[in-house]
Amino acid sequence: MVKVKICGITNIEDAFAAIEYGADALGFVFFRKSPRYLEIKEAKEIIEKLPPFITTVGVFVDESIKEIERVADHCSLNIIQLHGNEPHETCNSLTCRIIKSFRIRDWDSLEPIAKYRVCAYLLDTYTEDNLGGTGQVFNWDIAREAKRMGRIILAGGLNPDNVEMAVKHVMPYAVDVSSGVEMKKNKRKKDHARMRLFIEVAKGLWRIEYKRKKEI
Repeated sequence: MVKVKICGITNIEDAFAAIEYGADALGFVFFRKSPRYLEIKEAKEIIEKLPPFITTVGVFVDESIKEIERVADHCSLNIIQLHGNEPHETCNSLTCRIIKSFRIRDWDSLEPIAKYRVCAYLLDTYTEDNLGGTGQVFNWDIAREAKRMGRIILAGGLNPDNVEMAVKHVMPYAVDVSSGVEMKKNKRKKDHARMRLFIEVAKGLWRIEYKRKKEI
């Protein structure tokens, strides 16, 4: 069953809802230019209230190693996601587990991945002006090819309407969603109905429930 990460968590209500619906990981953005940016103190307060067995991921963009490790330690983060142009030397210097993101434009975008030795590769859609959360998809055939290099977390334009097709086509280790489950007029709040549907569809839970009811 595919893992699901809900990224851009900014409040405890959305965090608890994501967990209740079956999310495996929550992402907290520490990039100040992001509309989903969260102060360290706020992130710590949310994470301290989470139940066990939920993975917490801190998202950083071209931040110093010292600052990343300071935030990770202060907030008790489980995994670091590097979402900028960090070289592979940065990944090797960090003591925690790393997810390295790559913005996919075409097949040539796969070339740099081979230089990195991390626990998973997150593939997002390349756009000129944004680092993520754009709601745009990329060629999923590229993601399928990337699986040869390691665990793939598929991101970029996923939503409740296309995540089933994405999972079937790519069969990734995990899927990552942010803008696809947000409120239309507020990027800092999740639409709980869409978030629940996304998780159920991604994991195939609605099929299991349908089969159970049919058998009854």
